[in-house]
Amino acid sequence: MVEELTQAEDAVAACVDAATWARPEDELIAALDTTHRIEQRLAAVKLAVIRELDGRRTATTRGASSTAVWLRERLRLTVPAARRLVDLATVLENGNPGVRHALAGGCITVDQARVIADSVDSVQTAAGPEVADKALGMLVEWAGQFDPTLLRKLSTRILDHVAPDIADGVARAALDAEARRATRDRHLTLSTLTDGRLRLTGILDTETAGLLRAAIDPLGAPSDPDDQRSPGQRRHDALGDVCRLALRTGELPENGGDPAQIVVTTSFDGLTGKLGGGTLDTGLHLTPEAVRHLACDAAILPAVLGGAGQPLDLGRQRRLITGPLRRALVLRDRGCAFPGCDRPPRWCDAHHIHHWADGGTTSLTNAVLLCGHHHRHLHHSDWTVRLAGDGNPEFVPPAWLDPEQLPRRNHYHRRT
Repeated sequence: MVEELTQAEDAVAACVDAATWARPEDELIAALDTTHRIEQRLAAVKLAVIRELDGRRTATTRGASSTAVWLRERLRLTVPAARRLVDLATVLENGNPGVRHALAGGCITVDQARVIADSVDSVQTAAGPEVADKALGMLVEWAGQFDPTLLRKLSTRILDHVAPDIADGVARAALDAEARRATRDRHLTLSTLTDGRLRLTGILDTETAGLLRAAIDPLGAPSDPDDQRSPGQRRHDALGDVCRLALRTGELPENGGDPAQIVVTTSFDGLTGKLGGGTLDTGLHLTPEAVRHLACDAAILPAVLGGAGQPLDLGRQRRLITGPLRRALVLRDRGCAFPGCDRPPRWCDAHHIHHWADGGTTSLTNAVLLCGHHHRHLHHSDWTVRLAGDGNPEFVPPAWLDPEQLPRRNHYHRRT
């Protein structure tokens, strides 16, 4: 076996440096099809080897806790990727042998094999081996036309084609099984990076995925024609807006006996001088700009320290624009006041026009509603905001954007 694989490796190596630029297009397409087919056949061999090694408990005899962990070290894979290989190898060995033969023949891909193996196993449980063989043949035929995602969708109704008399009952059972699997597999992992940022990974069940999309999709749209954020950055900012809204409701469960909140610790001199950073209650450090941005948000509880480190003011309520004052601000601005933004009041922070750390007052004449994106934008750009003679906010663009710097207003919230 090793000798044959070595010969195959030598043959592949001979093709690596081939002058593809000199080959005709038809030959290149044929080469693509052939390499793809070989790749699937090699995958079948690899899975067979993994299954045998797993059965012999080779990993544990060599000191690893499991075959997946051993494969991670041996093949430099992630544990989830290694575990998927072990699981598929087991399924192909114990399930319908036709799936393994289809993969070995290069007729289906590894991802399609996972879909077909799951479907054929379900059919065999529901209707027996004869119907499972019919399902296998049809699914392999479909695999020649459809990618794994569409193939999985089609496979959910395979019994409509091979056993229509029991299809409805089995479909309901499969749906219940999928719901149990989604409940079992749901998770969210927050991994702290060395610089204090978080990496989010996980799998959401269907219901939670729907809720998340319903919440962040509207907020993740470009806020105006000049919005330069990437889609990923817009989704990131939308998630932050959702969290701010949740904190602002005051309905989150208590955490350690206190309301859910963020605590930022900084020095008074550093904050007023725009030079001092801050520290979250989680121990992560913030830039001076981030501290001043967070200090505008009523969902943030500031802990301002004097020179000796003693608290001077914890959550200074006169700084926060809440209660009747916020309601008056909402009645005036009706949403994010930045030109062209349609974000409603519930998504907005109350921003001090003249920063409270610089002596600004907490009053209607020194406040403006801004959504999360435009709040950050105002703190990190050359735009300025002021109240016009009629008491409504207007924004002055930077000179590079408008040399005349004509003030602009948000007319979206005043259509009526």
